[in-house]
Amino acid sequence: MPRMTDRLADNLQRVTAEIAAACSRAGRSPDEVTLVAVTKYTELVWIRRLIELGVRNLGESRPQQLLERSEQLPSDVHWHLIGHLQRNKVKPVSPRTVLIHSVDSLRLLERISVIAAELSLRPRVLLEVNVSGEASKDGLVVSDLTAQWDAFQAVPNVDVAGLMTMAPLADDPAAARPMFRALRQLRDELAARAAPHVKLTELSMGMSGDFEVAIEEGATLVRIGSRLFEGL
Repeated sequence: MPRMTDRLADNLQRVTAEIAAACSRAGRSPDEVTLVAVTKYTELVWIRRLIELGVRNLGESRPQQLLERSEQLPSDVHWHLIGHLQRNKVKPVSPRTVLIHSVDSLRLLERISVIAAELSLRPRVLLEVNVSGEASKDGLVVSDLTAQWDAFQAVPNVDVAGLMTMAPLADDPAAARPMFRALRQLRDELAARAAPHVKLTELSMGMSGDFEVAIEEGATLVRIGSRLFEGL
C-alpha cells in the first residue's frame, strides 16, 4: 500500500505540473482547467487514495458503474458521465452527476429535459461532437449540430454548457490538434448564435495521451485516466 500511495501521488503531481505547463504555454491560468480523473477499470482503493490527495472530479464511462461507485465513495465527489448515455439511464444518472459530457442527439437532450422537470433538476450537459468524422465514434455530425442549433438551445430545463470530443488515437499528440482547434472554433461559432441564457463556457477534450495539446487549444476539462494510474 505505501508503494501504491507514493506512486499515485507522484503521478498526480506530474500530471498537475504538465497541466500547469500547458496553461503557461497558452497564456492561461491553471484554474481554467479541471482535471477529471477517469476511473473506469480502476480499483476502488486507488480511487479512495486519489480523493485523499484532493481530486474531487471523477469521470465514469458506464452509467451503472457511476451509480454503484457514487454509493461507495464520499458524497462530496463530483461525478462526470463521459461515456454513452442511453435514454433509459437518464433518470438514475441525472441526480448523481455534475456534468454529462456525452449528449449525442437532440432526442437524448429532450429526454434529459423531461426527467429534469420530473425531478426538479437543471442538469449541466455538453454536446458530444464527432469532429473527426470517424464512423466508430459517437457524437453529433458538425453539420447536423450547426443546422439544428436553434432546436438544441431551445430545449428547456437543461444548461448546455459547451462541447466535448474525442480525438483519434495517434502516437503523436500533435495529430489531435486540428480536432481540438475545430471544436473550439465550432464552440465560438455556436456561441455567436446563442440565446442569452446559453453560455458555452466548457470544452471537454484531451485525454492521457494528448491533454497538453488540448489545453493549448482551449480545453477547460481534460479526462485523464491511465496517466494517473500507470505503474500501480
